[in-house]
Formats: sequence, structure tokens, C-alpha cells
Amino acid sequence: MTDTPTALQDLASPDGICFGCGTVHPTGLQLKSYWSDDGTHVVARHTPAPEYTGWPELVYGGLLAMLVDCHSNWTAMAWHYRAEGREPGTLPRIDCVTGKLNLTYLKPTPMGVELTLKARVEGDVGRKSRVICEVWAGDVMTVVADSVFVRVDTGKLTDNAHGRKEKDTACA
Repeated sequence: MTDTPTALQDLASPDGICFGCGTVHPTGLQLKSYWSDDGTHVVARHTPAPEYTGWPELVYGGLLAMLVDCHSNWTAMAWHYRAEGREPGTLPRIDCVTGKLNLTYLKPTPMGVELTLKARVEGDVGRKSRVICEVWAGDVMTVVADSVFVRVDTGKLTDNAHGRKEKDTACA
């Protein structure tokens, strides 16, 4: 019997509230991402529920974008931890946000099929990291994304978003 690995989300953000990948979101998707066995990609699996139907028998494209966004972000963070020789969840915490999300829908994605998301960082891991993510329905790639994720201090990010940024008193 093999041990089931712990998802990156559960290791690094056990209190996460994101609708797509938050571990504690009560009605969210709770997407789980794991390093592939060979360590070259980060992989997630998800079977869309019927409420995420777009066209009859096809997955809603917005759900695919959300899955790619969450999984690609976790891929960027996992690669940052690896680049620093640390395990996910060790301090200081690593957080990234979406800088650019660019999806190409190659083929319709069928409902009722488990989707596999497979992502990697392309190039060097830096403050901005390029992530390539593929979505597979069985043996058919239906989406490919080429996106950028930015490493951030989430406290400063939240303060800036809510207008709590400290004012420059030197000019006052």
C-alpha cells in the first residue's frame, strides 16, 4: 500500500479560502495539486459537476479558466519552494498572484470526464514566473495556457487593494 501524498494546498495554505483551490472554502472546488512522480510537472485532477456545463455536454470555459488559474498559481509557488530548497508550508510562506492569464481553447471539453491539469514553470523562477498549463480530457488536450504569476507579500497586497497603503509623509 502506498502513502497518498499531501496536496500542495494542504501543506502550504491549510487555511486557504480561494473558491477554486481553498482547503477550507465550504462550497468551493477544493482543487488539489501534486508534484508528478518524476518531479517535472505539477498535476491536478478534477471532474466538473453538472452545474459547470456551458453548452450542452460541454464544460463551461470560465470553469476551465479558474482551474488553470488556481493550478498554475500553485505550480509557480511549488517551483519557488523547490528553487529555495524548501518544502511547501515552511516559513517564510511563499505566495503568488496572477499577473497574466492567457488560455487557448483548442477543442471542446466534454462533461463527465475527469480532467487532468499538467503545469510547469518555463524558464527561470523569478519574481515573475511563466507557467505553461495543459488541460487534458482523457488523451485529448483541450486547453493550453501560457500565463505569468508574480511572487508577492500578501499583507502589502491586501493593504494596497483596500487603500490602506501607508501615505508618503515625506511630501506632506
